[in-house]
Amino acid sequence: MKITFIGAGSTVFCKNVLGDCLLAENLPEFEIALLDIDNVRLEESYALICALRDKYKPVVRVNKYLATDSAQTEEAFRNANYVINAIQVGGYKPCTVTDFKIPKKYGLQQTIGDTIGIGGIFRALRTIPVMKAYADVMERVCPDALLLNYTNPMSILSGYMQRYTKVKTVGLCHSCQVVVSWINGKLKEEKLNDAEYTLGGINHMCWLLTLTDKEGNDLYPLFKKKFNEVRPFNDRVRLEIMNRFGYYNTESSEHTAEYHPYFIKSKYPHLILKYLIPIDEYPRRCRRQIRRWKKLRNEIMADGNVTHERSNEYGSRIIEACETGQPFKIYGNVQNEGWITNLPNTACVEVPIIVDSNGLNPQVVGELPLQLAALNMTHIAVHDMVLKAIETGEKKYIYMAAYLDPHTRDQLSLDKIKSLCDDLIKAHGEWLPKFK
Repeated sequence: MKITFIGAGSTVFCKNVLGDCLLAENLPEFEIALLDIDNVRLEESYALICALRDKYKPVVRVNKYLATDSAQTEEAFRNANYVINAIQVGGYKPCTVTDFKIPKKYGLQQTIGDTIGIGGIFRALRTIPVMKAYADVMERVCPDALLLNYTNPMSILSGYMQRYTKVKTVGLCHSCQVVVSWINGKLKEEKLNDAEYTLGGINHMCWLLTLTDKEGNDLYPLFKKKFNEVRPFNDRVRLEIMNRFGYYNTESSEHTAEYHPYFIKSKYPHLILKYLIPIDEYPRRCRRQIRRWKKLRNEIMADGNVTHERSNEYGSRIIEACETGQPFKIYGNVQNEGWITNLPNTACVEVPIIVDSNGLNPQVVGELPLQLAALNMTHIAVHDMVLKAIETGEKKYIYMAAYLDPHTRDQLSLDKIKSLCDDLIKAHGEWLPKFK
């Protein structure tokens, strides 16, 4: 078995996912291929993964490949069974800085800007061509491989791979598997400790549809009552959405604030304070991570005594389930083939999936409550328009994607949105494909 990790220079995340694989008892022997465009970060990740390998599973082979070399890239993918994607095209500098700096000149504020909004649109536009190039290689040298996509914008990138390539793809987020435990940590409600739940929707706008105890008793009324009593200070946006629309969202309040036109409003700056929305949060996280990296690297590699505890990431458990046939339930992003009956089949939806030796087996969620489907549709339309821009190479669809984005259209006029897109296209330059 072979696992290829693209974007291996994301060293901490690489450690988490591949460290999990090294600790998986049912994966006795395999090969790891690390691929990245940055030779320095690639060497750091290689040293780290080799140290983990030596400590936990010496029979595993680890190889490194530089993505700027086409021959090495092809070799990294050759005969891979699983490909883990964690690339960030353009990095913090220059591209993330551009995604925040130019919209700010127009008065358009963002918090994370990596999955939706003007930032998410342009991150998708510069990432899809790279994904397409990798998909072309995969179709040649590992056509049966399963791609585990962790890169944002999750819905757009996973949807592109599922609709326009032959690569088997599932998109994986971090929020679904922790949403109920996060609630428990805030509420300290014993009845919620072992709650069973169903989620469904789209990435970062996935809904907690049911919440029950093991006997099937509905715990949602208790949850709503306790959540309104506790009112966690860093979750006011999700509380407001739940109270207005009836259901809790799986993703954080800072992400959720961008998915709706109700919270980040230049005409009503008091709302940002009321809901404690962290404007420019993602650039702050990037700078903090850059500052901490050297110290963290030294801590991880101190005296060569690198350690790891298995995380709650789905990656290793998907691979384990596929290899052993032992079923494991995840929540993942797949092409909608009737899994959510009142969302279009073009949508990339986040639904329960049983993974076993047959691969991915998405489960039918059925019909979402009308108001939740309506909220999801406001973003599915944007996803589709971005993919239309890539498919046709026509700039007008970039404008239309931005015109349709709920937060962008709430804050700017049509002319301003078009001008903003033109400025971003110019600023990103060679990071973007050429559009007619």
